[in-house]
Amino acid sequence: MIHAAPGLVRRWVAYSAALAALGGVFMLYLQPDFLVTVAQQVWACF
Repeated sequence: MIHAAPGLVRRWVAYSAALAALGGVFMLYLQPDFLVTVAQQVWACF
C-alpha cells in the first residue's frame, strides 16, 4: 500500500474545506432574501 505524504493530505483537506466554504457562500447568494438582508446591513453602517 502506498502512503501519501502528510503535507499532501493536509493540502487536500484544506482545499476541500475551502471549496465547501465557497460553495456555501455561493448558495447563499442565490437566495434573494439573503442579498437584501446583507445590503440593508451594509447600508446601516453608513
